[in-house]
Amino acid sequence: MKAPRIWEQVACDDEVATRLEQELQVSPVMARLLSIRGFDDTTRARQFLAPSLTDLYDPFALTDMLPAVERILAAIARKERVAIHGDYDVDGVTSTVILRRALELLGADVVHFIPERIRDGYGLQPAALQRLHAEGVRLVISVDCGIRAAEAADRATALGLDLIITDHHEPDTALPRALAVINPKRHDCPYPDKNLAGVGVALKLVQALCLRSGRTSWLPAFVKIAAIGTLADVVPLVGENRIIAKLGLGMLSSGPHKVGLRSLLDVCGLTGKEIDSYNIGFMVAPRINAAGRMSTPDLAARLLLASDETMADEARLLAEQLNTENLRRQQEEADIVAQAKKIVETDLEVGSRTVIVVAGDGWHRGVIGIVASKLVDAFHRPVIVLSIDGDVAHGSCRSIPSFNMLGALESCGEVMTKFGGHKQAAGLTIESRRIRELRARVNGHADTLLQPDDLRPRLWIDGTLAFRSIGSQVASELATLAPFGAGNPCPVFRTSRVEIVDGPRVLKERHLKMAFKQDGRILRGIAWRASEREGFVTEHKAAIDLAFSLEQDTWNGEKYLQLSVADFKAPEA
Repeated sequence: MKAPRIWEQVACDDEVATRLEQELQVSPVMARLLSIRGFDDTTRARQFLAPSLTDLYDPFALTDMLPAVERILAAIARKERVAIHGDYDVDGVTSTVILRRALELLGADVVHFIPERIRDGYGLQPAALQRLHAEGVRLVISVDCGIRAAEAADRATALGLDLIITDHHEPDTALPRALAVINPKRHDCPYPDKNLAGVGVALKLVQALCLRSGRTSWLPAFVKIAAIGTLADVVPLVGENRIIAKLGLGMLSSGPHKVGLRSLLDVCGLTGKEIDSYNIGFMVAPRINAAGRMSTPDLAARLLLASDETMADEARLLAEQLNTENLRRQQEEADIVAQAKKIVETDLEVGSRTVIVVAGDGWHRGVIGIVASKLVDAFHRPVIVLSIDGDVAHGSCRSIPSFNMLGALESCGEVMTKFGGHKQAAGLTIESRRIRELRARVNGHADTLLQPDDLRPRLWIDGTLAFRSIGSQVASELATLAPFGAGNPCPVFRTSRVEIVDGPRVLKERHLKMAFKQDGRILRGIAWRASEREGFVTEHKAAIDLAFSLEQDTWNGEKYLQLSVADFKAPEA
């Protein structure tokens, strides 16, 4: 099982922090957090705290953007049929939605195609291009896929289809042959922000089309949909991703919305509420994802494309269907997680290795990615989860920060029939008979790179914060750092020798609720998913060290501060 976490202090340049405190007139806590995040001048720090759409880079700085825009506008002028080819996750669905809506507003004859996970497989496939060509399509634009689809690109050429690829995944050595390939990760692309999600790249194409057609006032409506895909794809929330996420969340909170998005937020219980990254990651995104995981991703696309008020009844039904599919997904996921954990804990060939490679017959391919993430959380090791379907197995991979999963797959690429993805998340297809070989090869690679200490989870501490220093200024300043996520984690502080004056009480069989006292001040808090530590906490009620974040909760319309406890330690002597 996962070892206790190492509390590790994040390095900070104290001179920079002092200067930022003076120049920005912020608290020492805020100045330290900005310095930790790499800000050494006030201009960049202010832009980070209060981003604007004018801070977005010129989209034409992306290689191949100009020929792509010119070809799209020519297709609109000539009334050619255009198809958007998406992907079945939240990033791909939101990419499809914003580009289709932009082209419709520009007067295009446009359709979309999102592959179904089981029937069509992942990514841009020759068969899909054949189908679109037969339907009269003359221009295909991929979103969130295609960067390694050399075979599909060659088929497009053979069919006389023009193909524009927009993607954010890592390219292969050679790019597919297409009219345009827009990807900031292209080795020859000078674009300054390499971290965009697929929907971020699609938004840059929409931004370029808006600029070229004099429709820049349209952009904000696309940004709020792009924020959903950006937050769901867990890309670093810095640079343009932060601009998209922060401004998009503001617009999602304030409205107004088209009927489809309104119905989705309503079924999530978010109508009229301030929407944050947690709401997107754990309420909105899972429902959109459930369509592609359990049914057809077109359910989610149709819902988000619904804009006419006469579609209110249909939109409500679609939103309720997504809700139902998400409940089904949760049950399927829980069953497979339980099976996979049992294998890891009882089968030495699986559980004793550095990289967990676990497989099961008939495991639902729509949820194995989530299962892999849950296993990483449980064991703090890289994980590959495989669903066996006869002679073929489909796998989903998730990793820990110190291990490049895509690099590991590349080290044994000949074992698989197909693979691709990122350093932290990837997918693969393999012959079932070669699963043991994959386990051996991936672990051989990992064992040369990882040390035992790499497999111990770390809790990164941003600094010490005593209860007496937690005031309204610190709380309001921390709120401006949001949204939190990859690249901009929620700040975690530590404090020592805190007394527990109420609790701990187990909440919903999973969490611990309690009240803490230090230097005469009492703050309430919750330790999420920590019920198994009730005995330890009770033992140290008189004095315990905390690692915590600050969060605002609301009760009866009143906002108050509470601690979100990340970890406990016995106080040092």
